[in-house]
Amino acid sequence: MKKFLLITLIILCCIFSFWDISKKKNTSENNEVVFWTLQMNDFAPYINGVIKEFEQENPDIKIKWIDVPFSEGEKRTLASVLSDTPPDLINLNPDFSALLAQRGALYEIDTKYTNDFNQEILETLKYNNKLYSLPWYATSAVTIYNKDLTKKANIEVPKTYDELATIAPQIRKTGAYVMLPNITENDTMLRILNKYGVTSENINSNKSIYVFDYFKNLYAKDLIPKESITQTHREALEKYMAEKIVFFQAGANFLTMIKENAPSTYQKTDVAPQIVGELGQNDFSLMNFVIPQRAKHKEQALKFALFLTNEKNQLEMAKLTNIIATNEKALQNEFYTQYPKDDLIAKARVISAQQLKHVHPAPKSERNQKEINTIINTAVQQTLLNKNTTKNILDDVYAKLKNI
Repeated sequence: MKKFLLITLIILCCIFSFWDISKKKNTSENNEVVFWTLQMNDFAPYINGVIKEFEQENPDIKIKWIDVPFSEGEKRTLASVLSDTPPDLINLNPDFSALLAQRGALYEIDTKYTNDFNQEILETLKYNNKLYSLPWYATSAVTIYNKDLTKKANIEVPKTYDELATIAPQIRKTGAYVMLPNITENDTMLRILNKYGVTSENINSNKSIYVFDYFKNLYAKDLIPKESITQTHREALEKYMAEKIVFFQAGANFLTMIKENAPSTYQKTDVAPQIVGELGQNDFSLMNFVIPQRAKHKEQALKFALFLTNEKNQLEMAKLTNIIATNEKALQNEFYTQYPKDDLIAKARVISAQQLKHVHPAPKSERNQKEINTIINTAVQQTLLNKNTTKNILDDVYAKLKNI
């Protein structure tokens, strides 16, 4: 009888142990957050470290990380969010995030969770005054310039586009151009227009005509390169390294490229704040997190997103890259407020971080944003090539934008 009871007890213990293990396994599987990033595999040690720490603090949640090639990000995301099994947390750009929000494909995030973020940036992510994404990291271009050429031209570093136009003739006498503005690349022209209070809604306004004519005059007088209507940021970088342009607006990461590929130019390089327009605000670029409406683990995904963007993790990531944190406490760290006198990249980082305090009004992503960019960029080419009067061109743009 005793032997029977002992065997029974052992069997029951085994059953309960198996049940407990199965329960833990099912709990883990039921709380597996699928997390997508865009081409972040170079930072795998950092991301895996954050995941490990999060899972230790939250043993009931597991993170499955998948890194998606940047070129496939939008296509794969669109297919996934419309399926019944989308990822729980996705790293995207704000334009595409806004498109998904407009289609009702994203989970609304309660703003009570967002007090630690830079509020100016957070405001730019809202759609219909509701928040559907969280900012991860930002960049804000600074003015990279050749201090030898500014000295040769006997000019001060411009703060505004008006000042830039004033000094352009003096710089041209040195054989260099003031800059290559890339005004037909992506949303460059829209960003400049935004600095004068122009959006697609008032694209045919007097302010808009002023901005278009500003570049038309520079182009006509050979004060900016003819390639300004065809070439990209990459070509502008090459011209800067060859000392054919004096000013180059870009993120701090471009300083590393200059240092590696044109060390003699780097020795002549300094940085200053971004050139601004009439309203005085700065533009910036951003990457963010979204949670699909059909995600199975929304609360867990939000918890992990907030962990990724806390002060500690943002600073750790920033020190591995040249990104700017979006967590306000991180931005107050000396990493973003102080720099050694001889550290140019650190100086650019501090300037960029300070610029995030003045980004309003920021451009809002719209439906058919890529088509809007194409229409406006075509209008830039027509204006600079004197295809018609600026007013007629912009009236035509306004009509086209109303019909898309």
